[in-house]
Amino acid sequence: MFTREEIIEILTDESDDNLSLLCSDAHRIRVENRGESIFLRALIEFSNRCQKNCLYCGLRSSNIDTSRYILSEDQIIACAVKSYNIGYGSIVLQSGERRDREFISFVTKVIKEIKRFSDNKLGITLSCGEQNEETYREWFEAGAHRYLLRFETSKEENYYRLHPKDRFHSYSDRINAIKTLKKIGYMTGSGFMYNLPNERVEDIADNLLFLKELNVDMVGMGPYIPHHETPLYEERNLVRLKEKSDIMKLALKSIAILRHLMPHINIASTTALQVIDNQGREKALASGANVLMPNLTPDTLRENYSIYDNKPGVKEDSELISLPFPIAYNEWGDTI
Repeated sequence: MFTREEIIEILTDESDDNLSLLCSDAHRIRVENRGESIFLRALIEFSNRCQKNCLYCGLRSSNIDTSRYILSEDQIIACAVKSYNIGYGSIVLQSGERRDREFISFVTKVIKEIKRFSDNKLGITLSCGEQNEETYREWFEAGAHRYLLRFETSKEENYYRLHPKDRFHSYSDRINAIKTLKKIGYMTGSGFMYNLPNERVEDIADNLLFLKELNVDMVGMGPYIPHHETPLYEERNLVRLKEKSDIMKLALKSIAILRHLMPHINIASTTALQVIDNQGREKALASGANVLMPNLTPDTLRENYSIYDNKPGVKEDSELISLPFPIAYNEWGDTI
């Protein structure tokens, strides 16, 4: 297990040989604790409507240039059926954040229908933002058993560089929501962005250690990629690393360090890595990550779920997955 000082040293080390050793060792730890196979989560981005106004996200409510949508129940079920038939075994229902009763009831109904038609064989992860405990319990009792809610940054002062100070955004509420998910019984996932404007290496180290402190079951973390219709876009030149190759090295280091810190958890190879490296997904899987999320959102709507610019996979065929690792089809891939 690395100390904070050791993590900072690794993050600032420019040796390619040391990076290779770190990543290969993380891969060994992953195989020993989670097995050789890669677990799949079919991603269904079922709505881009969001009541929040985060300063970095293209789905922010003030972005009037985004065409808003919400899939019908039949469209979501069709995506879930496709996932089931391919053998993905587990799906992620992801959306912008809404807290109205109509939305909550809709998600509950969809969860129950997916569980019904699949005879409980499809695992369900939700990523629908902050909700109250009652809503989280309703969805859990309907059949969702995993929930992903990123804290984005472990420092409160940094949180408000990414979020406006209003009734929809509270650092303490975000952290308490993650703890509430754990209390209810969800396999709880979280994560953060790195290479943010004005970010220090120490901040990344603290984020990694905070994941261990929260004792999460799964992690999705990725590089900050600007979206031109956001306030934070104006600060895009204040990122520490500007070369894609350097950002990719930071991504691999973060994944590998986390695998050393938390050997048994699931770590996603996130879509954003493909923006900075065509082989980013594969490199992450060889450095300690063990989860991949092929996109099953209908082709005609994928470009509207634009969290950041140049999002990959808009025209990706979700069935064409060629990886140098065995794939665990028809498995939920839960943490131990």
